[in-house]
Amino acid sequence: MERKRKEMEKGKSELRVAMEELRLCSSGDGEEDQVQVQQVKVQEQPKSSTMDLLSVSKQLIHVLDEIGPTLLVLRQDIQQNVQRLQDLHERDSSKYASLTTIVTEEIEQGTAKKTKSCTRAIIWLSRSINFSKYLLEKLLKTPESSLEEIVEEAYGNTLKPWHGWISSAAYKVALKLIPEREFFIALLMGNCQDFEDLAEDAKTLAYAVQPLLEEIDAISAKHNLDKMKSS
Repeated sequence: MERKRKEMEKGKSELRVAMEELRLCSSGDGEEDQVQVQQVKVQEQPKSSTMDLLSVSKQLIHVLDEIGPTLLVLRQDIQQNVQRLQDLHERDSSKYASLTTIVTEEIEQGTAKKTKSCTRAIIWLSRSINFSKYLLEKLLKTPESSLEEIVEEAYGNTLKPWHGWISSAAYKVALKLIPEREFFIALLMGNCQDFEDLAEDAKTLAYAVQPLLEEIDAISAKHNLDKMKSS
């Protein structure tokens, strides 16, 4: 997967790389799968919502790495949650292909609300993606707003309601280090795109992740986990 990412990165925006990785995770790993399909008729494998969430979250980490230490607190949260979910998935990728299965199992075990549960990781990764989605949409719709203003609004509407005072204080410090709007847009566009391409990629990616976010919202609401706050 890392090799494929490096190949895709050449001249492409971070958003386009994210979309292509999301497609790769959902459809298999290329040539080997095609050969197998040609040899025997097999039922198409269902999409893995766990792999989709991991793919989008890892791409978000790549973007934050490019920005620098500005949103380090968000990057660390995402990395820890990705690692926890990935460790579980690697134990049995077939069993834990579905996020709903993971949450249901932890609910039955009585561990879903524990600090280091995968359920908590799933919910916080979903909120981080929602934060990024909100930020991108606002960035494209309000050219008169600074990136600091947009990040502050995105944080207030997606993450702040679930943060304790320690996390909120860390974000207030991070806001003072937000880069210029033009730098961030240039980073997202890559080398071979213009602003219209970026806007189209943002809309496509938002559409692609919506079913994933809806699955997480549904399972969270079903088990009264949607109001879970940081510890």
